[in-house]
Amino acid sequence: MLSYPATISLSSQSLNHLAGLIRHHRRQLRSRWRVLAPARQALLALAHLRNGDTYHRLATGFAISTTTAWRYVREAIDLLAATADNLATAMTRIRRLSFAILDGTLIPIDRVADDKAYYSGKHRRHGMNVQVVADPARRLIWASPALPGRAHDLTAARTHGLIEALAKARVITFADRAYQGTQRPLITPYKKHKGRKVFTAWNKQFNRDHAAIRANGERANATLKQWKVLVQVRCSPGRTTAIVQAIQVLHSVEAADHPR
Repeated sequence: MLSYPATISLSSQSLNHLAGLIRHHRRQLRSRWRVLAPARQALLALAHLRNGDTYHRLATGFAISTTTAWRYVREAIDLLAATADNLATAMTRIRRLSFAILDGTLIPIDRVADDKAYYSGKHRRHGMNVQVVADPARRLIWASPALPGRAHDLTAARTHGLIEALAKARVITFADRAYQGTQRPLITPYKKHKGRKVFTAWNKQFNRDHAAIRANGERANATLKQWKVLVQVRCSPGRTTAIVQAIQVLHSVEAADHPR
């Protein structure tokens, strides 16, 4: 079998952070011996999350069984996800923003056609709905737990208590038309409908300016999709939340030098 050298577009900070979590976890379990050292297990998990490498390929490259690769990656993801910020913690940072940007994204999953709960009519594919909050500088601030793709963006945001939290904190938040029907602090673009006889030039300009601001939020969504494991989640849909939370933690580690 041929092999080749490869890279992972992450800094050593992510590797050291995850290796530290694994090392601490092993001490708690009093684990005497593992096939891979903590740093190697961390590298294995990062290769899966960032590059989307399959368990079979990882097992071959790290000279372990496929089952061991699956178990090690799952353990690393759970350790990272356990340290992710919940909404209450994230709101301490969101409150300091001049404004926030809210957008929903669909994480594609490997499902069959009869799984209606996971089918998104908007995207016309199966997936998991994740609500993303970004700051004006296009940085990812918080990503919600994942809901089945059939959930509407506004319904998902309300389910997570995100709309209520933003209203209570009085944080002006820009969102797209999917969130229409809510009051401040959400600001949505104007929409043409039967009751609006005239769509003025001011309405059109407002929508253009609004779209330019929301583009920064789409950049935060793109940050998530840079992790190739999210191109299409091939495990149980219930694992999507843990994967997204793990990526959120690693993203924060990578962006540690940037002011919040």
